[in-house]
Amino acid sequence: MFDGIAGRYDLLNGLLSAGRDRKWRARAVEVLGLPDGATVLDLCTGTADLALALASPRGPATRVLGVDFSAEMLRLGHEKTRRRHPDGTVSLLRGDAEQIPLGDRSVDGVTIGFGIRNVSSPPRALAEIRRVLRPGGRLAILEFGEPTSPPVRAVYLWYFRRLLPMIGRTISRHRSAYDYLPASVGRFYTPPAFCDLLKEVGFKEVRVNPLTLGIVYLYSAELP
Repeated sequence: MFDGIAGRYDLLNGLLSAGRDRKWRARAVEVLGLPDGATVLDLCTGTADLALALASPRGPATRVLGVDFSAEMLRLGHEKTRRRHPDGTVSLLRGDAEQIPLGDRSVDGVTIGFGIRNVSSPPRALAEIRRVLRPGGRLAILEFGEPTSPPVRAVYLWYFRRLLPMIGRTISRHRSAYDYLPASVGRFYTPPAFCDLLKEVGFKEVRVNPLTLGIVYLYSAELP
């Protein structure tokens, strides 16, 4: 499915979020709060937009490793990273979020942009993140949610469940991908439950910030 929508993935991200996706990624980079010179893993990197934000002049990282399981997403990500960072600041690897192809305590920070709900076992993926993080390392996760304000929630759910899938199908030419999106969000942990999961895995200083009226939630945590 992800290979099938890769060619129009960036276009749809911008269109369906009304351009807010860039601000969400910038906020995640800010909340990560790492010092300059850090090594950061961007898990479920897709076409590498969050990895590139981490390596931008405003980002903290001097080395970014992007990992994703979709070969076509990574192919497009490689094109962008070679164009913007020919020095190799950003490296992309094909791999599984539940078996991260990195050594223990090898990175200072980890980000995930809208990918944690797509792994088969979020607890296993979080345990792997803990394994590769150095002590004191930071985690920032962006994920979709549902607004809690009744009027906003009603309008948003109509858009998210009816209009968004129709636009997604038309532009991506994939029959099911943008039906999967609202369905997967509806099945994912509530913000309090996901915060509890982060604590159970062993993270501390767990926080969640709603963005854009609760359409998106930004989770942050630290490894002791």
